[in-house]
Amino acid sequence: MKRDLQEGFSLIELLIVVAIILIIAAIAIPNLLQSKIAANQASAVASLRTINTCEVTYSSTYNQGFTSTLAQLAPPASGSTTSSTAGLTDSVLAGGTKSGYTFTYVASTAINGSTPNYTVNASPVSVGTTGKNYYYTDATNTIRQNSSVAASASDSPIGG
Repeated sequence: MKRDLQEGFSLIELLIVVAIILIIAAIAIPNLLQSKIAANQASAVASLRTINTCEVTYSSTYNQGFTSTLAQLAPPASGSTTSSTAGLTDSVLAGGTKSGYTFTYVASTAINGSTPNYTVNASPVSVGTTGKNYYYTDATNTIRQNSSVAASASDSPIGG
């Protein structure tokens, strides 16, 4: 008695399965990358909102105006909070880079010399890979964006 059993898959069947997997991957990977960029951009905007909130809290808590660096908003290494380590934001954001964006903080005073101010720019670490938009905020708590160059006070507010 001879049994005619087919063992396993033929080479053609395996190649068809591999081709189908590659087609699905070619469709899914660009969508995944776009989702990551959108998530990074949303994180950058949320981080700017956090910085604005922390600056207002710092100003009202310590009566010293705004901080001179982002690091002043970070938690202390040990012990209680002070005006130099206020503990208002996480150490990652206070370090200046988070979720594919670099945050540049500049403290300044207004033209009349009496009103403290600050500006924060959020720029993608790698344009097109970690983010596409540039963001800006200052003591007005308005977040602005630009799609091609570093955002400034003259750019359009987000959502507007």
